[in-house]
Amino acid sequence: MPPVLVVGSVAYDSVQTPYGTVEEVLGGSATYFSVAASFFTKVCLVACVGRDFRRQDLQVLERHNVDLEGLEIVEGHTFRWRGKYGHDLNDAQTLDTQLNVFANFSPKIPHRYREISHIFLANIDPLIQRKVLAQVKQPVLIACDTMNYWIEGHFESLLETLKRVNILIVNDAETRQLAQEPNLVRAARRILDWGPKALVVKRGEFGALMFQKDAAGHGLSIFGAPAFPLESIFDPTGAGDSFAGGFMGYLAGLGRTDTQAIRQAIIFGTVIASFNVEQFSLERLKNLTFTEIGMRYRQLREMTSFEDIADGAGL
Repeated sequence: MPPVLVVGSVAYDSVQTPYGTVEEVLGGSATYFSVAASFFTKVCLVACVGRDFRRQDLQVLERHNVDLEGLEIVEGHTFRWRGKYGHDLNDAQTLDTQLNVFANFSPKIPHRYREISHIFLANIDPLIQRKVLAQVKQPVLIACDTMNYWIEGHFESLLETLKRVNILIVNDAETRQLAQEPNLVRAARRILDWGPKALVVKRGEFGALMFQKDAAGHGLSIFGAPAFPLESIFDPTGAGDSFAGGFMGYLAGLGRTDTQAIRQAIIFGTVIASFNVEQFSLERLKNLTFTEIGMRYRQLREMTSFEDIADGAGL
């Protein structure tokens, strides 16, 4: 089964929501991605942590089939993030960020990772994203994430990265900001003109949208998936990275990148993200089974299934 390579952050998070508070729990974009993707394929992780990184947290990753040759352990402290959510769980308020060893992160791709066909560039400096791509050989699929900080301060560098990316995975606010266009459809059209073959827009409780150019290259092909309705949402931290992990892990494990496969991958990403938010940190994903994933996939499929217009309906 082909592995997927992820480059991003491994961190310790302290999070407060209306449903509780946790201190110094395992987090980081590459961590959530790795555990989510591991349900579908092997994951090769490239990141850095400090000497204070706990052995039990390494074991969490090892138990989920994550290859850690690319995880550097260096002198200093691991990246920390502290955030707070109100009752609108779509918006996080950052209270404190301590980059620590992540401030000098320069990814070194191990030789046996360099021929991996599926690559995910998590939310890091677009210049570093390109340095990663300079170290790999002929990948089949490259996807990346970004955020408002890079859009605001490193726009031209980000555009250079997008020229080499097949799929951009960002939220709706980032889509509008990147394209400088309030309408999502027009924003998608502009971003696709910059290089990506597909744009996946994460919309939190409103699901996800995928935009691709149609076969003629003039119009847009659009696919939409709702979020899975949940009774209990404790912590949305890492939901977007879990979505990306489910999405890319499925595509890597399947070994296909056609439109049908990408649509299925969006559903699997949605499903994994829905489990992630049910508990703090990675607690729900740690105990998740593929049987549960399959059941929720089918539930989501049933929710969105409907028949064509009946003959004689006058339409």
